[in-house]
Amino acid sequence: MITVVESYRLKPAYAPHALQVLQELDDLLGPNAHTNAGHVGHARFLQDASEPAQVCLVYQWRDHKSFMDLVRNEEKLLGDFIAKYCSGPRSIQIHNELPVEVDHDEDERANV
Repeated sequence: MITVVESYRLKPAYAPHALQVLQELDDLLGPNAHTNAGHVGHARFLQDASEPAQVCLVYQWRDHKSFMDLVRNEEKLLGDFIAKYCSGPRSIQIHNELPVEVDHDEDERANV
């Protein structure tokens, strides 16, 4: 399983309308993603609090290969969207989760 962070820099005029812009993006890319074998759940849509023109989609995906297939299929769909709403191309980061052991809340409360 991988975690994907897609970043888009909106043109300044669209930052106040990020919700509508991201809904349009979801309508554009969602059907293709949902039918891909790598789909494991819906994305979370985030807007940077200090830079509202910066928006991200964060989601998990089954594997790197099926994700790269998805990206190739999306490129032809994104051209008009990027030209209209964004000040540059999307950025994609792929993350592998590290098996870090974390303390549980009960352990922390016991030490107080």
